[in-house]
Amino acid sequence: MDLLKKTDEEIIKIANPIWKNLVKSSNIKDYGGFTRDFSTKMLFGANEVELGKQWANNKLLTSLSDKKEVLGCLRRNLHVTVIYKQNSNTIPGDFLGRLVLGVEDDDVKVFGATIY
Repeated sequence: MDLLKKTDEEIIKIANPIWKNLVKSSNIKDYGGFTRDFSTKMLFGANEVELGKQWANNKLLTSLSDKKEVLGCLRRNLHVTVIYKQNSNTIPGDFLGRLVLGVEDDDVKVFGATIY
């Protein structure tokens, strides 16, 4: 699959269920669900203890709203970054979400995910 040749709409159709799962799993602190779509490289950096510390110390990561807006897609090298405007259920304001997708073993995988 050549992810980079897909239209923004096609990429967003792939990205949205992945983002939805990350939001849901982060809110309930579900490590297995959260890392379900991670690439091998991402799994090495996302151990359960470190994610647990992030969930414990950052209220945003466990209060994400289902409300989000796709701002666009960026293509670079072998990856596509989908940018989201994300909201929280408890913290006022807008936040920037970043989902980096790539292909590993013919499957779309997460190569990066952050929220600011």
